[in-house]
Amino acid sequence: MADIVQQRLEDRIPALEQLERVGLFTNKEVKSMLKRSTALEYKLHRTVQSKDDFITYIQYEINVLELIKKRRARIGYHFKREEIEYPIIHRINHVFRRATTKWQEDVQLWLSQVAFNKKWGTKTQLSKVLSSMLAIHPDKPALWIMAAKCEMEDRNSSESARHLFLRALRFHPENKKIYQEYFRMELMHAEKLRKQQQELEQAKIDVGEYNFSPEILSGKLAEVVYRDAAQKIKGAEFILSLLQIAAIFDFTKELQDTILQELQSQYVDDCMMWDFMSKRELDAAGAPELQSAKGKASDTDRREERCCVVYEEALKSLNTEAMWTCYVTFCLERYKRKTNVNELKEKRKERLLRVLQSAHDAKLLQESFYKNWLQVLLSSGDTVSATQIAITATQCFSQSVEMWSFSLQTLVQLESTEAGHLFQEALKHVNPKVESLPLWQLQADWCMTSQRPEDTETFFQKGLLSLVPAVSSAMKEKYLEWSYKTGGYKRARKTFTSLHEHRPFTKAFFMKMIEIEKEQETPKMSNLRDYYERALREFGCSDEDLWMDYIKEELGRHGNPENCGKLHWRAVKTLEGENVERFTTQYTLLQTGHV
Repeated sequence: MADIVQQRLEDRIPALEQLERVGLFTNKEVKSMLKRSTALEYKLHRTVQSKDDFITYIQYEINVLELIKKRRARIGYHFKREEIEYPIIHRINHVFRRATTKWQEDVQLWLSQVAFNKKWGTKTQLSKVLSSMLAIHPDKPALWIMAAKCEMEDRNSSESARHLFLRALRFHPENKKIYQEYFRMELMHAEKLRKQQQELEQAKIDVGEYNFSPEILSGKLAEVVYRDAAQKIKGAEFILSLLQIAAIFDFTKELQDTILQELQSQYVDDCMMWDFMSKRELDAAGAPELQSAKGKASDTDRREERCCVVYEEALKSLNTEAMWTCYVTFCLERYKRKTNVNELKEKRKERLLRVLQSAHDAKLLQESFYKNWLQVLLSSGDTVSATQIAITATQCFSQSVEMWSFSLQTLVQLESTEAGHLFQEALKHVNPKVESLPLWQLQADWCMTSQRPEDTETFFQKGLLSLVPAVSSAMKEKYLEWSYKTGGYKRARKTFTSLHEHRPFTKAFFMKMIEIEKEQETPKMSNLRDYYERALREFGCSDEDLWMDYIKEELGRHGNPENCGKLHWRAVKTLEGENVERFTTQYTLLQTGHV
């Protein structure tokens, strides 16, 4: 091992001497680098090798390269790169190669080597690294795409990029992303050739027998890729992605028309195709440039109406939920667009409400759109329709807690008399153990603000008896809050006393009573201790904040600081796991005055 290390150190000496000779490094710095390199080399030749040692070695050498670059710029010396930088770059690639051979599965290691070679412009080495990486990881489409892009952009080799894409398709014959990037690459290649031809023509340079192929210049290679992809991968969404890529290039009008014709003929039953064809009407050539805001708004309205005509035509042959979703989404997007012309704003609202009603009548309106429907009706002040739709939505989606909650919130906001009945219906339809808590909480808030005290009392008594622990504990907290608001401290204390032995509890239940006690003119410390002790009995094993609050209370005006030591001892004995460490840290900060 020592012989190998010695040989590698001797190989460094010419480059180090050059660094000192040309004034980039001092003699002291060179000796320091040699000493550091010796230590790193020995680590790489241990019996048991560590990946971290290889990474540290590589990072050190890269830092040296960066430092040399900065020193060169500072003194303005730009010679002898072959004798200084190239050996270091070669050494880094050698260490990378050893590391990737030993840890082949580490993709990040491969990518680091690729990034290094791209940065330092070693194009030949870059190509070798990409080939080795793909030989080990042919199952990762993203690596094939990255390699092809490197060949195209960094090495300026369209042929190599094409070759890599074709190899990638052997391993991943139905991968959408590979086909998309391959299609884009061929168009970029054609665009590059067109620019070259244009520059040669402008310079009036005679290229002799070499001629640019008209087929390649017009994007025929990209069309071949498109046809191959269209045969293997079905779906309007994928074809549309290729069409959008083609639209980026200004010479693909014929190719776009071809894709569009085949899209319309082969995907009549795909809502994505109809959605695209409809939205194209927004970009269609319209009236000449209109200066007035009303003129522009009128033209926009005509375009949107043409879009709706296409959607209506689609629904005649494709009356599905997906198609209605596209239609409603379009109308909703246009409705949300800002405009200062009230006529356009009203037409968009009317169009949206009409489409929502039609989709609902067809029983093909998605749940989420009912919320949008209600929001539009509420914003326009149509409370009668909003009430009707809120009730109807719960009938269509009777198992959805979100739908019940939103509809009930709407009815409560509108102060509808239907709210009480609907609350009862909601609890009948949803799963009581899993989903009923939000409905109980919503009804509790409604009862506390809108119902008679006796009706609210009846509701809370029912909630307290619930067999669902989450509901029962939440209702205790709400009941205590309501008791304090309606009957003051005495009633709240009576309510707490009647409930403090009936599990389950939440921490908030006890903290609410502590808060109520502290709001009194002369809070009783004995009562506060009782509340804290009961809370600790339930949550003392896992809640260090509760212990800290109790200790702070004893340090307060009504407490007894002598009890803090006992509480600290109890907390350390009671808390479990990491909670003890967190409590000890907080207690220390409290004692030192940092909390």
